[in-house]
Amino acid sequence: MSRIPTPTSIETSPEESRPLLEAVKKQFGVVPNLFRIVGTSPAALEGYLGLNSALAQGKLPAATRERIALAIAQVNGCGYCLAAHSYLGKNLAKLDEVEITANRNGMSTDAKAGVAVHFAANIAMARGAVGEAEVAAVREAGYSDAEIVEIIAHVALNTLTNYINEVLGTEIDFPVVDAIAA
Repeated sequence: MSRIPTPTSIETSPEESRPLLEAVKKQFGVVPNLFRIVGTSPAALEGYLGLNSALAQGKLPAATRERIALAIAQVNGCGYCLAAHSYLGKNLAKLDEVEITANRNGMSTDAKAGVAVHFAANIAMARGAVGEAEVAAVREAGYSDAEIVEIIAHVALNTLTNYINEVLGTEIDFPVVDAIAA
């Protein structure tokens, strides 16, 4: 059970959050608990959805974005996000179990994506204090400056949801996944 009440529906959410939650429902067919609990603050929901939407229009492919989300959820130990992004990775980004496990370990079976995932995981583990050599490695793998900024932004976006879910104990409404040992 979450540490603050999760609105049970769009109708029980704050009025200012309802149109945003309706848009989530239109996109996903349901409103996952994350969105309803974040919607407790209409400002937080608007900010999260705005950044998420903007980054979805960026240069990084959807599969790479899911790979990064999996790596960051693992680093931050967020069971909710591990479950959600394992499901989304498999069903939307078409990642297989081997790839999902690699992503959770900060790697990828795809060489270029692996550099981005490793970089993202290192950013999270080092709390942003990565060195010049790490940025150069991402650039050498073929990522543009814009894509490097997007990788960093995805780390921040996923850390936001990881922290919300861990602090509030958001009830997992996706198939639960097993922990991977550190």
